[in-house]
Amino acid sequence: MKDVNKNLLIRIIAALVLIPVVVLCLWLGTLATAIFMALASVLMVQEFCAITLKKHDLGQVIGIAAAAMPALAFALWPANVGNVIAIEAALLLIALFVTYLLLGPLPEAPTRIALVFLGFFYAGVLPCCLVGLRDRPDGMAWVFFAFLLTWCNDTGAYAFGRALGKRKLYPAVSPAKSWEGFFGGMLTTVGIAFLARATFLPGLTWIDALAIALPVAILGPLGDLSESMLKRAYGVKDSGKTIPGHGGALDRLDAMLFTAPYVYFYVSFVLKAG
Repeated sequence: MKDVNKNLLIRIIAALVLIPVVVLCLWLGTLATAIFMALASVLMVQEFCAITLKKHDLGQVIGIAAAAMPALAFALWPANVGNVIAIEAALLLIALFVTYLLLGPLPEAPTRIALVFLGFFYAGVLPCCLVGLRDRPDGMAWVFFAFLLTWCNDTGAYAFGRALGKRKLYPAVSPAKSWEGFFGGMLTTVGIAFLARATFLPGLTWIDALAIALPVAILGPLGDLSESMLKRAYGVKDSGKTIPGHGGALDRLDAMLFTAPYVYFYVSFVLKAG
């Protein structure tokens, strides 16, 4: 079997295994979703630290462990989730300063503290918004909507880019992306939002569908490009090998890290769904 076909087969098998697990967790409710996202956050922060810091130390272990709490906070303390995350972030920062103060390496301490703390927010706090979405009334529909918009945006951008792409979007970071793909992804995202409104989210108005879809169509590529920038800066092709054929967890969820907080914000504070 050719390597290309073998890799495609591995990707398909991995997706067929992973997607039912995700759907099952969403169906079981907020706590199951929180546990799944806590594990995903731990994996993503571990990948982030492996990319940026290379050498493992106690500070990384503390940051990786802390990444599980934001997702769990939505399930365990939903009314005080903001306070819980703020307190945890403060305690984490203190713990990192004390750890590197006592154990070193002192010359690298500021950089290592900053990177572990950044990883905690980037791959620990941002994705926990998906758990917040699941905790809303009709939460499963909203999480599915967020995933659907983000992944269809990426798929649409890829399809339009392959068919029509001529003008490079940001070649210094991602040479394969094009402006044609970007706008094709945006059209796909808007179309999916209108389709969701006509099927499983009938309470969504046309204005709300556009107000969610258009920013998602911008934030998704920005999330993708941001992770590409990170990997390019450190000379890494994939964030890890967590998902066979797909790379790391961070590679699969990079766009979602930017889109989930926006969808959560819009549903919670504009639509006030619950």
